[in-house]
Amino acid sequence: MSDEQYFTSKPNSVSDERTSTLVVAGQNLQLVTDRGVFAKKGVDQGTQILLDAAPRPPSEGTFLDLGCGSGAIALALASYSPHASIMAVDINARALQLVSENARRNDLRNITALFPQSVPADLQFDLIWSNPPIRIGKQALHDLLDTWLNRLSPTGQAWLVVNRNLGSDSLAVWLMSKGFEVARLTSKRGFRVLKVTRGRD
Repeated sequence: MSDEQYFTSKPNSVSDERTSTLVVAGQNLQLVTDRGVFAKKGVDQGTQILLDAAPRPPSEGTFLDLGCGSGAIALALASYSPHASIMAVDINARALQLVSENARRNDLRNITALFPQSVPADLQFDLIWSNPPIRIGKQALHDLLDTWLNRLSPTGQAWLVVNRNLGSDSLAVWLMSKGFEVARLTSKRGFRVLKVTRGRD
């Protein structure tokens, strides 16, 4: 199916892998992408803006790439922080296979690719980076973010990139209504990068 959605759990589209280069901290990483997975042509514009704008992650901790696709964000986090534990989470089986293969290809041994239900229920995250799947619909997106942002550690931070035309500003308002603190880091090429932290009690 040429129009198959990337949030399909088991893509039926015929595999057509492509290899592109992801530059992280002066390193050239190989990123293999495929049909049926978000950004099948390589690193998408929103993800690149997030990688350029977000501050360097801490050297250690438990990090999450939420809606990982083929793993560009996970690869970046793992490269910046080789002593951190990186969880790459997606419902798409082909995406998780690509993440694991991309991690091996680049000798990044601190990435674990998981279905959401396989993540330990009591695990908290010190950092979440995400280009969230806006096109799953507003309610599904709200449920997704409410679930995972509430798993931030007390001092944890989330950095989200969202297209302005797809509701970044209304999403920020909704997040604040749920008790999160939200700050806009940058606005570039129609994308907003939002910093999200747990609200103060």
